[in-house]
Amino acid sequence: MSHPPSARRLFRYREVVDDWQAFLQANHAPEPTSLRIRRTLTDPADVTLRLERQGFRLTPVPGLADYLQVETGPHSVAQTLEHWTGLVHIQQSVMALPSLALAPRPGDRVLDLCAAPGGKTAHLAELMGERGPLVAVDPKEKRLRGLMSNIFRLGCTNVLVVAADGRELPGGALFDAVLVDAPCSAEGNYRKQGGRLPDRTREFQVYVTGLQDALLRRGIELTRPGGSVVYSTCTFAPEENELVVQRILDSCPVILEEIDLNLPHQPGLTRWDGVELSPELAKTWRVYPHHLDSGGLFMARFRKVSGSRVHPVSSSTPGPRPTSEPAHPSRQEDTGRTESAWSPVPPAFPDEDQVAATARIEGAVRLLTEEYGISPKALEAFGWMVRKDNIWVQTAGEWPVERWRDHGGWRVVSLGLRAFRAAGSGKETPSNHLLGRLASHLPTPEDPRAGPRHRTLSDGELRHLLEGGALEDPTLPPGPVVLHHDGTLLGRGMVGRGGLRHEIPTAQARRLGAILEGAKPEG
Repeated sequence: MSHPPSARRLFRYREVVDDWQAFLQANHAPEPTSLRIRRTLTDPADVTLRLERQGFRLTPVPGLADYLQVETGPHSVAQTLEHWTGLVHIQQSVMALPSLALAPRPGDRVLDLCAAPGGKTAHLAELMGERGPLVAVDPKEKRLRGLMSNIFRLGCTNVLVVAADGRELPGGALFDAVLVDAPCSAEGNYRKQGGRLPDRTREFQVYVTGLQDALLRRGIELTRPGGSVVYSTCTFAPEENELVVQRILDSCPVILEEIDLNLPHQPGLTRWDGVELSPELAKTWRVYPHHLDSGGLFMARFRKVSGSRVHPVSSSTPGPRPTSEPAHPSRQEDTGRTESAWSPVPPAFPDEDQVAATARIEGAVRLLTEEYGISPKALEAFGWMVRKDNIWVQTAGEWPVERWRDHGGWRVVSLGLRAFRAAGSGKETPSNHLLGRLASHLPTPEDPRAGPRHRTLSDGELRHLLEGGALEDPTLPPGPVVLHHDGTLLGRGMVGRGGLRHEIPTAQARRLGAILEGAKPEG
């Protein structure tokens, strides 16, 4: 077998990979598409059936609940209504592992320190049952837009998106669980990139390992005693994996824990390039492309222990595991949590009128129940916050923003989903993201509870709207209307003097039009 020039970098791992031939074969085979079903919003069996009826052949990914591999299909899964409405998310199977290893619980305070583009963030939110604050951090505007696009499409309501360099995130508020999915040389994406890898210069190695080290240290500093930290990369390089972990073990108040997942993997290296490492590093995971027929991954799970630091771990003796602390302490057992650093999410963003905000929120919630037919019980889990012209819906419940206010270098980008925008008429206009999140609670137009603000569109009517046309329908009241098509809630329309028009953002409307064209039967 001949190999492209960039494959030569992989040969430095020949003596440490468990099955070298399987590793090479997987790396030079096309990577199958896999997807995660958004269980909070839908029944996995129902979505699977819907995709199979469209001609997709799907198989479960062993050991990964809610993950399916696409064997064949008429087109990309991204060109389906199920993806467009956020019921599924295309994600490498291997990328599920860091979130599963962190295993956050509902109500935990969770930090995703390197969050964009948001696949792991959304998975963490799902594992939390969208209950409790999930702070998602990234410094770059372009990456933040990708992050928000994913969490908005998937309807994640407990995510606080913060623009900041993770190394400089303010302290004070401690987290129960922290994910540090660090930037890396991305050798695990070799097959995804078609056998191409960028040059890995000495300068890059010094830069990236310094960045990884700093991010992981900051993540540990922001973790409460007894809390968990998962460090992950998508590279095979020990310099970015085990050697980073070894330095952390030598100098930070953490111990390594076993990763409690029943999935194929290889233990981390305890020796590299003639250097002996701690035997504890066997608790870390190396996942190669042939293990899950996916990409490559490294991960380590730490638990923060009490005290400022632990004794350095020698190169031949595993560090002592404290016996006075339980393996998975509950939140009640932790005496180091700083409750005052966390405060309930207020009805208005800091420095805005709280009384006026409360009145706006009451009116908006009343609008949902009285004019859109949503049961008040369906809204009980949600909190609301006014920020300028918008009302945001959230299930985070609490945030650290008040504690951070005296520190610079960060800003709040979003909290949950943008739910309403003040309209000129004095009425609140619901967002497409809110309507999508509440789709299972909204009545169909045929339901007597629906009221007049629902409209089912035929294929022709929908195409006419997407092409920029309008529909005359004297039965519809002026203002926002919920648009339905073939049993699917599409989003918001608006009735004005010119009739009914859609108010789906332009890029999404183009995608929807392409999906409808792709779904047309041949002939």
